[in-house]
Amino acid sequence: MNPFEPGSSGPASSEPAAAAQETHEDSRRWQWLVFTVVLGWLVWLLSPVLTPFVISLFFGYLGDPLVDRLERARMGRTFAVFLVFFTMITLAALGLFFLLPLLGDQVGHFVQQMPAYADWLHKTALPWINSRTHLDFAPYIDPQQVIAMLRAHWQEAGVASSMLGRLSRSSLVLIQVLSTICLVPVLSFYFLRDWDVLVARVDGLLPRTIQPTVARLASESNEMLGGFLRGQLSVMISLGVIYTAGLWMVGLDLALLVGFIAGMVSFVPYLGAITGLSLSLIAALVQFGDGAHVLMVVGVFAFGLTMESYVLVPRLVGNKIGMHPAGVIFAVMAGGELFGFLGVLLALPVSAIAMVLLRYGHERYTASRLYVGPVPVVEETVSLIVVGERVRSSDTSDEPPASAS
Repeated sequence: MNPFEPGSSGPASSEPAAAAQETHEDSRRWQWLVFTVVLGWLVWLLSPVLTPFVISLFFGYLGDPLVDRLERARMGRTFAVFLVFFTMITLAALGLFFLLPLLGDQVGHFVQQMPAYADWLHKTALPWINSRTHLDFAPYIDPQQVIAMLRAHWQEAGVASSMLGRLSRSSLVLIQVLSTICLVPVLSFYFLRDWDVLVARVDGLLPRTIQPTVARLASESNEMLGGFLRGQLSVMISLGVIYTAGLWMVGLDLALLVGFIAGMVSFVPYLGAITGLSLSLIAALVQFGDGAHVLMVVGVFAFGLTMESYVLVPRLVGNKIGMHPAGVIFAVMAGGELFGFLGVLLALPVSAIAMVLLRYGHERYTASRLYVGPVPVVEETVSLIVVGERVRSSDTSDEPPASAS
């Protein structure tokens, strides 16, 4: 019997099956929700243990494209892993043993020069502001109290002294730091070597009904996160080097510190240049007190902005989908508040996945009847009649032709 003919029970019989299918879908959604909540709770519970693993996964994620590229150049996987791993460890060691002490010296020099900055603030900056705006900020600013607080904090909780003091007072912290330092290189090597195998195994564990969707969302998340980490991070490092070298050529004492800060906040467009220029102008006015060095500082940051707009971003980032700067700032702050240092490490990957899921949810919403609205009854009736006519015509065409008498 044709389900579209009168008296047919086809549509009515399909209603229980549709209801059972909808119940199954709801059950599966609840299962995934419970799985996500339990996974988040385990991450929060094991956050001190997971830190070296997350750092190692980060290095593996950054280095795998280079290893794949070397493999395509007919180099063995093991040798390519050794080459990329040695390069990454060398750069990390240089940053740890040379950059951090230099930055500590620059911060110490800045604290020692605080009286000069306070003198410039009271004798030059505040009178200039008062003469232009007729607002007297001097009664509300006490530079001597700020200087005393900074000096006391630097002497008691400076970067090196605070770390060494905490390590000497707590054997547990010492063990955790040493274990992290020892585990990260080893785990990074194994993650880098077996990255493709791990991805393939995770893909094989996915339920086949959702594997295409999960694979597409994972690819979009990788594109977004990779565009930020491998592209924007390279831009940040390049700008930090440009600003540091330029300010050093100008003769600024705090060139490394200002250049480092300007480069690290350059993931927000123009924020790095504005922050670095403001700090550099104050430092140049305090150190030199003339207009020539101020113009040279402006020239350094004008050159940096030109390189960022016309060379670095087009070549290193291109048209890759990046993460919104406000989203990055919120993710890092929220991750640090919820999970500590592990949350800071997980902030970017989790926010990239969340943004892709929100985009996917938006696509599903705009295609749903909740957004489009219910289909008119007349349109549904016409559609059923058309489908019924097609079924009748196909049934008629399948019948054998009547034989001639």
